[in-house]
Order: sequence, then C-alpha cells, then structure tokens
Amino acid sequence: MKSILQQPIWRFYDQSISAKQRSPLESFATDDTLCQLVGQLASPPTIRTWVHDASVVLGIQDHRLPYVQQGMDLLKARGYQPIVRNSGGLAVVLDEGVLNISIVLSEQTEALSINDGYDVMVALVKSLFPEVADQIEAYEIVGSYCPGSYDLSIKGKKFAGISQRRLRQGVAVQIYLCVEGSGSDRAALIRNFYEESLKGEETKFTYPNIVPDVMASLSELMDVSLTVEAVVIRLQQLLNNMAEEIRVESFHDEEITLYAFYLQRILERNTKMLELK
Repeated sequence: MKSILQQPIWRFYDQSISAKQRSPLESFATDDTLCQLVGQLASPPTIRTWVHDASVVLGIQDHRLPYVQQGMDLLKARGYQPIVRNSGGLAVVLDEGVLNISIVLSEQTEALSINDGYDVMVALVKSLFPEVADQIEAYEIVGSYCPGSYDLSIKGKKFAGISQRRLRQGVAVQIYLCVEGSGSDRAALIRNFYEESLKGEETKFTYPNIVPDVMASLSELMDVSLTVEAVVIRLQQLLNNMAEEIRVESFHDEEITLYAFYLQRILERNTKMLELK
C-alpha cells in the first residue's frame, strides 16, 4: 500500500483551520467533488485535511432511534451541534482536537478493492507516527462508537475510525484521528446520547454499547503533547517524501461550480431524510 502513496503529484487541500466553523455537510460535499475530479482525472490524487468545531455526525440508523430528538437536545446542551448524514455509519464526534484526513484516488489509475482503500489509510497513519507504527492495529474495538473492522488502536484503545466514499470512479478514504483531548470523554458523550435516545427500548437495529475506557486520543496513547497543527505539519513533511511535486491548492473557480452542485444535492437529501422521521 505504501507504493500507492508514492505519486508523481499530490494535491494537498488543507482545511484544518478554514472549515472549523462550517457544517460537516460541507466537508462531505467537498469530498464528493474531489471524488469526481480525481476519479475523472481532472485533478491529481488529493489529500485533504479538515477540522470542525464541536459537532456530532449521526448516521441514518442513529436518526431512527426512538427518542433521537431528546438525544440531539442533550448534545446541544453539552455544546455539540448534531448533524445527520445521509449515509451509513454511526455517531462520531468532531471537535478541534479531531483531525480528519481524506485520501482521494482514481480507480482509473489504481484498481482499489474496499480493503485496499482501508489499507492505504492504515499505511499513511503508520507513516505519520513511526514511533508507534509497530503498535498500531486495525480491528474492531468493541465498546467504541461507530465500531468497524478497520478501527485503529494502540494496546486495545481506539484512536481512529476509517470510512470510504466511492463516486464517479473516485475513491475517498476518510479517517478521523482523535489527536488531542480525552478519547473517553468523547465516548461518554456518545454513550449518553444513546441512553437518552433509546430510554431502554428494544430496537431492531443493535446500537453499540459504549465503554468509554476503550477509546483514547493519540496524545494520551503516545504520552506526548501532540496537537492537530503538529500532525498537519507531519503530513506535509510526509507528502514531500511521497511525491515529486506537491500542489497546495483549494478549489479553482470551475471546481467551485461543481462543489456547489454537490453541496446542494447533499443539503436537499439531508432535508428530505429529516422529513421522513
């Protein structure tokens, strides 16, 4: 997978500061736009970094919780803005201590299975943190929020989750890295959300039974004062070793038009989904 990370050109789109006060829905639209651009070879392979202020991104199944409105009210009372995405997956926490990274590749140039996509991101994370690379494992951490077979952990404590989006021959592999703060505090927030949204009722879908102690931030696990800004710098340095050319670029004028299309589509789908509740 490291060979896939070696590209002649990497485009780097850093929104670790500029996206903070925007809705996470805008980030989903940005990755959809990049999927089309990269997938159709209108842009080089791209790595994007993004951070959002205190938000909890809920999946479709979360929105079907019997008392989800009370759960969302709890999140708001705790200072978090709930956002519902119209895709799979379950609740995740985004805040200024969580760095999101998207790797966007084209299926026209790389034949990528689902597992290949995940493995590329695992390789990137291990390259970012060589001091703990041999301790990083990928398997489902039971008791974490949004559990999956590619949860990343150190000594059984999850610090990251990976997802994928495929569109127009583009593949966006996305990860949230809990860099700063308390991983268990974030997990306790989601545990409280599910408790408030379920109120003990039985449901057809099995929601995770969250155990906050199985989650931690990289700062806690590495026992260093690691910051999101420092990880973005590490990533930039790594990119310099992975490509002959780095293009630090936001969207061009013609790309903004495409972004506006995808944002409108996501907002409309989100509105329709919320109306179905």
